[in-house]
Amino acid sequence: MRTFSIWHWAIVLLIIGVPVFLAVRSAVKPSQGPAALIGFGGWLMLLAIGQVLSPLRTLADLANSAEGYRQLMSLPNGLVAVYSEVALNLAFLALQLVVLISMLRRSRRFPQLFLVQWIAIPVVFLLDTILISSTLGVPVSQILAGDALATPVLSFILTGAWVAYVYKSVRVKNTFCGEVAAGQVATAS
Repeated sequence: MRTFSIWHWAIVLLIIGVPVFLAVRSAVKPSQGPAALIGFGGWLMLLAIGQVLSPLRTLADLANSAEGYRQLMSLPNGLVAVYSEVALNLAFLALQLVVLISMLRRSRRFPQLFLVQWIAIPVVFLLDTILISSTLGVPVSQILAGDALATPVLSFILTGAWVAYVYKSVRVKNTFCGEVAAGQVATAS
């Protein structure tokens, strides 16, 4: 089994920490004309791109799991486990699409929905782990073997940084909570 050395953690911290630090720093410090910060630009454009890609990533993960699902179906209770996991992932996909649509419509609810999506990451992971463990009778330690925990934890941390940005950014407040933002369809500015 490979180990994750301190140098790997340092590189991960640099790759994640520096952009997060810059995003939070730029979100806290308003520019000379905060009223001019409106629309999908700057850091908000990066968040928008990520939000557009997140449902596609969920669909790709489902497609990549198809072979594993076929193997699970032959096990006792495998059909229940597969359908339950697919239903859970489709529910998460639906949440991602609701958040995406609220973002594109510049809805005042976007920041709250984005927070709910962030909280849903560990909830979906825990529910999925418990579901598979109880349905198939497999110990949780076997389900979490290898790097199964790394992807959801990294996703939760990165999305958490974006949640902090959403709640501190002047551009986000102007775009989603301001008078100008009401009823406008998303346009790049």
